Amino acid sequence: MASPLLWTLFLISIIFFLKSHAEQEDTPITRFQQYLRFRTDHPNPNYTAAVSFLINQAQSINLSTRTIEFVPGKPVLLLTWLGSNPKLPSLLFNSHLDSVPAEADKWIHPPFSAHRTDDGRIYARGAQDDKCIGVQYLESIKNLKSRGFSPLRTVHISYVPEEEIGGFDGMEKFAVSSEFAELNVGFVVDEGQASPGDEYRVFYGDRTPWELVIRAEGIPGHGAKLYDDGAMENLMKSVELISRFRETQFDFVKAGKAANSEVISVNPVYLKAGTASNTGFVMNMQPSEAEAGYDLRLPPMADPYALKKRIAEEWAPSIRNMTYTIKEKGKLRDHLGRVIMTSTDDSNPWWSIFKKAVEATGGKLAKPEILLSSTDARYIRSLGIQVLGFSPMINTPVLVHDHNEFLKDTVFMKGIEVYESVISALCSFDGVYDQVI
Repeated sequence: MASPLLWTLFLISIIFFLKSHAEQEDTPITRFQQYLRFRTDHPNPNYTAAVSFLINQAQSINLSTRTIEFVPGKPVLLLTWLGSNPKLPSLLFNSHLDSVPAEADKWIHPPFSAHRTDDGRIYARGAQDDKCIGVQYLESIKNLKSRGFSPLRTVHISYVPEEEIGGFDGMEKFAVSSEFAELNVGFVVDEGQASPGDEYRVFYGDRTPWELVIRAEGIPGHGAKLYDDGAMENLMKSVELISRFRETQFDFVKAGKAANSEVISVNPVYLKAGTASNTGFVMNMQPSEAEAGYDLRLPPMADPYALKKRIAEEWAPSIRNMTYTIKEKGKLRDHLGRVIMTSTDDSNPWWSIFKKAVEATGGKLAKPEILLSSTDARYIRSLGIQVLGFSPMINTPVLVHDHNEFLKDTVFMKGIEVYESVISALCSFDGVYDQVI
C-alpha cells in the first residue's frame, strides 16, 4: 500500500498537470491571458503583436477588420459586425491597446505573465485597465453568433492607442476623422472602473485635465534683505490662495455634499526656484524667478470662464509681476456650447436599454458617476454622441495603475455574459434618438 507521502505527491502532480493543461486550452480565459502578455506598456508600447492577435480573433468569428494609422506606428483597429439595417446609426464599443508601466519588483507575480492563481486571480498590467473589455467584446459576440443572433444595427469595436498618455495620437484624431464620420455612430460604450461592492459602476462624464503653470518675477537681492515684490514672495502668495481654493473644494467632499469627481481638484506637482550652485543653491541670494505647476481636473459642470478669471485676477495677477499658461487637455463644452455629459434618465433611450440589459443578467447599476480622471470617451462626447463608461467588474478592488493589478476569472466570465445582454439589446433598438451633432 502506498504511503500517505506518495499519495500526496501523486495528487500534487495531478493538480499541476491539470493546471498546465488548462493553461494550454483555447478558452476565453486563456485568450484573455494571451492578450495580457503582449507588452503594450509605455513608454515603448509594441502594438503589432496585440493587433495581430485581435485580428485573428475577429476573423475567426467572421468580423471584418480594418487598421488605420493617423500617426505611423500607432494603429487604430476597427472591427465590424454588419447589421441587417446599416442605415440606422451604429454602435461602437471602444477600448485602448496601451497600458501604463509596471514596477516588476513590487508585484507578487510578474506583471506581464498573466499568472492565474488557484483562487482565480489573473495578475497582469491591463487586467482591469482595460484589456478585459477588449476581449469580452469579442467573446460576447462570439457567443451571440453561436446562438444565431443577428444584429439590427451595425456593431463596431475599436481598439485605440495612446489612451494612457492622453489619446492625442489615438482617439482624438480618430474621432474627428472622415473614417469615424462614416461609421454613423449613434451610441458608444467605453471603459469604466471596477466596483468593490456588488453594484456595477457606470460613468456619464469625465473630468477635463488642465495643466497650470504660474511664474513670478522680481528683482534679485541679498538673502538677508526684506523687500516687497520678490519672485518667491509673490509666488508664495499665489500658493496660499490656491491652497485655500483647494480646501474649499475638498470641504464639499469631506462634508458629503459632492463626490471627488464632482469638484475641481487642484494639486501642486512641482516648484522651481533658486539660483543654482555647484553644491546645490545659493542660500544668500533671493532668486529673480520662481515657478509652480498644478494639475487641475474640472468636472463637466464647472465654469471654465470663471476659473480662468480667478487665475488671471487672483492666482497669477500681472500686477504682482506674474504670468501663467494653461494647457487644456480636453473640452468642457461641445461645439454647440452644451455641457459634455451623457443623459442617464428616461430622456435617453440608450440609457434605458442599457440599464435593463444589465439588470437582465441579475446585475444592478450603482448611481451614475463622473469619472475621477479622464478617458477617450471625452473626445466622442464632444461630438454630441452619447457615451457610457462601463467595465463589468463587481466585488473587485480598484487597482487601476496600481501594483498587483488583477481580475478574477469568474468576474471576467460574468462580464462576457453582461456584454452579451448589452450588445444584443442595444443593437436591436429600432427607435430613433434625436441627438444634435
